[in-house]
Amino acid sequence: MSAEYNFFRFRRSSLGADQRILRNARKTTERTDLNTTNTFIGRIARPTVEELLAALGSTANVWGELLDWLAKQGAAEQEWKSSSAKYGWSLLLKKKKRTILYVSPCDGCFRVSLVLGDRAVAAARQSNLSSSALKLLDEAPRYAEGTGLRIIVKGLKDLASIRKLALIKLAN
Repeated sequence: MSAEYNFFRFRRSSLGADQRILRNARKTTERTDLNTTNTFIGRIARPTVEELLAALGSTANVWGELLDWLAKQGAAEQEWKSSSAKYGWSLLLKKKKRTILYVSPCDGCFRVSLVLGDRAVAAARQSNLSSSALKLLDEAPRYAEGTGLRIIVKGLKDLASIRKLALIKLAN
């Protein structure tokens, strides 16, 4: 991967069920936790590399490390997406056509979102996830398409649970 971590590979596609879940779940999160709202809300054009790096600040290297790790797991396809200017821009990390993670830049951090199906939720409960990740799983909204999780990443230590959840999603 390039030094820019392929931040800007872009392809148009329709709004999928996972995105509808996350869009609806974002409404509550963004109203209550203003410091972790998507930095690029209100923007029509996708962010440039410079804007992304400025928004991420010290977590830019963590963002890059997550993208590199996912690429090694087979989820190398990246697609910038914005369902509307109201919700901002997110990077979808995919394996083939299946979205594994949604990564949204915030001010000085970023939010990782994913939707787990019933088998993946059961596998997550049987895994060695941290107690905070299991609590997040218990409190996550449930939809017909799966359970929607959102995790704020402020440093490298936050990636451990995300990696475990991503591996579970890839396997199920």
